[in-house]
Amino acid sequence: MARWTFYSAPGTCALATHIALHEAGADFDLVKLDFAAGQQQSPEYLRVTPKGRVPALATEHGVLTETPALLAFVAQRFPQARLAPLDDPYAFARLQELTSYLAATAHVAHAHKRRGARWADDPAAHEAMRAKVPQTMTACAAYLEDQIVGPWVAGEDYSVADGYLFTIGSWLEGDGVDLTQFPKLTAYLARVAARPAVQRALADAR
Repeated sequence: MARWTFYSAPGTCALATHIALHEAGADFDLVKLDFAAGQQQSPEYLRVTPKGRVPALATEHGVLTETPALLAFVAQRFPQARLAPLDDPYAFARLQELTSYLAATAHVAHAHKRRGARWADDPAAHEAMRAKVPQTMTACAAYLEDQIVGPWVAGEDYSVADGYLFTIGSWLEGDGVDLTQFPKLTAYLARVAARPAVQRALADAR
């Protein structure tokens, strides 16, 4: 298999795919973008993906973006790593249900803290969005607390969804969520953090 190139940036949702690549034992080169310097909007990176966001994964077939798609791709390309229930369509759909929720609901709620300009031009609207973040992210945390049904989010088997939930979970305290309300989620995040692949991805991202 050809060596891939993975585009990431510290503190972003790209960590989820980064973790999955290490869990799978994938062979890839890491390119870290400096968002503060605007590298995600540079002509060079916009040739990789016109979205100007991370993650992006350049494969032998082309460039893929969007975390749920990347996680499914890694799991399917490395079936021996057992990162998704590939032989059970219902269980695989449930995994995609969770990753879609993390992308479309939890991440969007988090983005209202600093990315209000995506939805409104009025500075007062931006402030209103920021003020709402602790409430909306607490609601997300409550939902996720209920989704953890075993040592991992889907039960006994670790999956690509765990690295994604860990990534979103790492934002909760900074978003004003009182994690003492969610002991199951807190213990779960500590378990994921202890995995060697997670530690390696975190070290890479520094």
